[in-house]
Amino acid sequence: MKRLIYNDLKKWKESKDRKPLMLLGARQVGKTWIMKHFGENEYKNVAYVNCDADPRMQEVFSIDYDIDRILLTLQAITGINIEKGETLIIFDEIQETARGLHSLKYFYENAPEYHVMVAGSLLGVTLGRGESFPVGKVDMLQMYPMTFEEFVEATSGPRWAEILWSKDWSLMEAMQTKFIELLRQYYYVGGMPEVVAAYVKNKDLAEVRTLQTAILNAYRNDISKHTNATESMRIGLVLSSLPSQLAKENKKFIYGCIKKGARASEFELAIQWLVDAGLVHKVNRIKEAKIPLKFYEDMSAFKLFLLDCGLLACMADVPADQMLLSNNVFVEFKGAFTEQYVLQQMKACHMKPYYWSNDKTPAEIDFVVQHEGRVIPIEVKAETNVRSKSLAQFVKDNEGLKGMRISMRGYIDQGWMENIPLYGISAM
Repeated sequence: MKRLIYNDLKKWKESKDRKPLMLLGARQVGKTWIMKHFGENEYKNVAYVNCDADPRMQEVFSIDYDIDRILLTLQAITGINIEKGETLIIFDEIQETARGLHSLKYFYENAPEYHVMVAGSLLGVTLGRGESFPVGKVDMLQMYPMTFEEFVEATSGPRWAEILWSKDWSLMEAMQTKFIELLRQYYYVGGMPEVVAAYVKNKDLAEVRTLQTAILNAYRNDISKHTNATESMRIGLVLSSLPSQLAKENKKFIYGCIKKGARASEFELAIQWLVDAGLVHKVNRIKEAKIPLKFYEDMSAFKLFLLDCGLLACMADVPADQMLLSNNVFVEFKGAFTEQYVLQQMKACHMKPYYWSNDKTPAEIDFVVQHEGRVIPIEVKAETNVRSKSLAQFVKDNEGLKGMRISMRGYIDQGWMENIPLYGISAM
């Protein structure tokens, strides 16, 4: 399957200032596959080791950081002759090896001619706990589930994906029946590569749910394995509350939805664990739509989204017929899946979304992003009925802004606002 991150990996390889690359992302988003696939295509050979599965790796960095010794050890373990610039060295699950992360500093300083990639399913959690990290000595890339465009290419071929990238709005609108059908499928299947591959091969909806359930269970097992009983319970409660949180008209995260009487002090660390693990995305509120948005961030109010819309549908146990055979997925569930979908695509494009709301009125802007020197307020609509006063008033109150609406309607530029069809979000 084609992954857009491949182009970023090529830029990394070709960079004159290349450093060891750290690939971050949740379990099962395809990190191991893309590293091996890239290595097989772009290098003479690949020296791959899984630091968790191979007990010999526990000793590799414990003696010292002598790169010549480490390379000889890797050759003995992998059976690969490691050549400068010709071999891709991959340390998978590097957080499971003592001093493994810190060794990257010495690869950068003493052996920059060797190409090194590392990844780990809970690498973000490891970094969040303040473990020794080679600051300024590594490049970093975040990997997410497959985007809608990647899903379209995997299920229908590259020509359909090319239409989405073309910005030919009239052509997209002519093909909208096909794209809306694929969008329904994406809401149900999601973007986890293993699930998408099985769906493409077998078109078995029951298998899709079985695989998604297995992924969610693996996440819960990770939580139990890497936290104590109290932390594990709290993290699990936050995760389980997400479907009900997102099904509310106002999707601001409410601690009381976790359990009666829940307080921020109990669950802040649990939420941060999920963020660090890449399992949820936290979207904070802003008080004003001015550059830089970060200056106006309100950390006390936020929304939480799951990493993947298919996993959200699995958690919510939404019947397949409601998602694939009718418009219910768009008009029901209070737009939960549509807002989740839009957020997911923006994160994959490396955008940092916020949202805006007013404590004195019900007015809310679903997302606000800072892009190419301007602030863009974004309203998300799950259907063709797009009447709403919030975006128009927000643009009126903030002189110089141009709004964006993402809905089931076709493209239109009304001067103060552009409407982008949901299926054409990659061209925004």
